[in-house]
This record gives sequence, C-alpha cells and structure tokens, in this order.
Amino acid sequence: MVKRKQNSSTVLFQNAVNLINAAKNQVYKQTNSIIVFTYYYLGKIIIDSEQNGNQKAINGDETIIQLSKKLTRKFGNGYSKRNLELMRLFYVTYRARKTEKAIAQTLSAQFENNKVAIVNTFKLFVNRMPLSWSIYGLLLRIKNDDERSFYEIETKQGNWSVRELQRQIDSGLFERFILSKDKKQVKALAKKGQIIQKPEELIKSHYILDFLGLNEKSVYNESDLECAIIGRIEQFLLEMGKGGLFQGRQLRLRNESDNFYVDLVLYNRILKCFVLIELKIGKLRHQDIGQMQMYVNYFDRFVKERNERATIGIIICKNKNNSMVEITLPKTNKTIFAKEYKLYLPTKASLIKLVGAS
Repeated sequence: MVKRKQNSSTVLFQNAVNLINAAKNQVYKQTNSIIVFTYYYLGKIIIDSEQNGNQKAINGDETIIQLSKKLTRKFGNGYSKRNLELMRLFYVTYRARKTEKAIAQTLSAQFENNKVAIVNTFKLFVNRMPLSWSIYGLLLRIKNDDERSFYEIETKQGNWSVRELQRQIDSGLFERFILSKDKKQVKALAKKGQIIQKPEELIKSHYILDFLGLNEKSVYNESDLECAIIGRIEQFLLEMGKGGLFQGRQLRLRNESDNFYVDLVLYNRILKCFVLIELKIGKLRHQDIGQMQMYVNYFDRFVKERNERATIGIIICKNKNNSMVEITLPKTNKTIFAKEYKLYLPTKASLIKLVGAS
C-alpha cells in the first residue's frame, strides 16, 4: 500500500514538472516572438519618421538619439542608439522580401486603423519570422543577402542555438558549400538551404574540427583524433551535414580469415545510406583510397538493404593530393571522397579568397 502511494506521488510530481516546463517553454517562445514583432515594428516607425521612409535622411541620427533617450527614461535599458539602429536595419532588411511585403502592408494598415486588430496578425508574423531576436541580430551582421538567407533557413531547419549559428558562420559553412557549386546552385542554397538528394551534395570542401580541442601543433595519432570525435559526436554529426546518425566505431568487417575495421560508421537518414569515415593524420596515400573502396564494396554487397542507396566513403585527412585522388578513383566515381580537415576556424578573408579563386 505504501509503495503504491509512493508511485502515485512520483507520477503526480513528474506530471507537474512536465506541465510547468512546457508552460515555461511556451512563455519563452512567446516572449521571443513578441520581442521580434515589437522590434520589427519599432524599425518601421523609425523609418516612417525619417522623411517618408528615406533611411539616409539627414536628421536620421538625431531622430534616433532623441527617441533612444525618451524610451530609455520610460522603459529602461535596451533602447540605446545602437539597438534602435539595429531595429531599423532589421525592418529595412526583411521588408524587402516578397514574402514579408504582404505581411508588412497588412500589419501597417491594421496598426494604423485599429491598434487592437494587430493582435490578429501576430501569428502570421511569427510563422514567417519564428527565430529569436538574438538569432536575427547575428544574421543582420551578414551583408550578403544570399549568405544571410542560407543561414536563416539552416537555423530554422536545424533548430540551431545562437552559439551553433555563430560557430557555423565562423567556420564559413556557406563558403565551404559554394566552393564546389555553380551560380545556379548558390542561388538554390540561398532560397532553400542545403538540399541533399545525392552524395556530393552532402560533402563540404573541407571539414572544421575546432570543437575537438586538439592543438594544431600538438602530437596526436589517429586514435586520439577518433576518441576526440567520439567525445564530441553531436558536434561532429552537425559538421558532417544534415541527417547524420551515429552507427558505431571500429566496426569489424570479416573477409574469410582477415578482419578489417572501419573508423566511424554513420547513417544518413535523408539519403538512406551508410556513410563510412576513415581518419588519416598523415599524407593521404593511394592505398588509403583503395582501402576505402573495399569498405564501400563490402557494405554495398553484404550490409545495405535493397531499398537503401549506395554506401558513401569519406576519407578525412590532414593532407590531400588532388591529382592522386583523381587518378586512383574512376571518372564515374560518385561515392568516395577525400577531404581535408582543419583544427582551427579559418578567417573569413581566406575563405572568400578561395571562393574567388574557384
């Protein structure tokens, strides 16, 4: 009898905790949405006051300075000149979108004609712009429209935190994708984000493993690299692209009397195929490519199901010889890739330089 009461008490407590946490999460999301909504409209009000929407009005700075002082006196911190300028930029940046114009016009009419009615369009606004103000603040720092749009889409789809978005921007994710794409594909990235329909669309120009905490100049072996990845497997899966699931490490492949071991085995739920990863800290050799070819063949013949796609093999290495890779692999190859890794974040300038040279 006592045990039953304890169980009942535990269930009651857990139900209460779940309810409170769900309510807190909802309040947090709603608060973020209200902030974004308010700041967008503050930006509109500022723009409208500056000589009929001319952002470069002569008295623009003075207008914002005076508004900042008055709002700060009434509402406290959060309305500095810099923040109000960011709100203005927020409105100017997002009102230009075709998808936002109709919303802006609808909201404008309702706001001016009936202040109560604006609440009715709040949900529409939130559906179009669901991210937090902190996220939009990061996005607004990106000057290139295509790049900003790409990161916004990826943040929505991947449910990235501010920290994760910052890392992806710092690691030059957009530049690393467009290094291997033509202008048409770059525009597709900006409009739809990363779309994975074939193996080569999953692959980046190179991989950034700064999150492993390994120093570029320190002495480490392939086992150290593998262990560091396992310890940061969630971040590694994000770096490897969308849809990645961790299958195992040092997976044994048995061929008659010989045993072989694949460093890391992933599964991509979007492509519906296995992804084999071999780690090489030295110079990539043609034997390494041949070994990966054998692993891929083994999985295709003995592991994958009929409804699954061909296995992908990625050799992540310290130094890659492009000509040697091209000669070793057949011209028709679409499943085996060799890509370099870096243990530090590249500079934006260096990535832009690479894009310009490609």
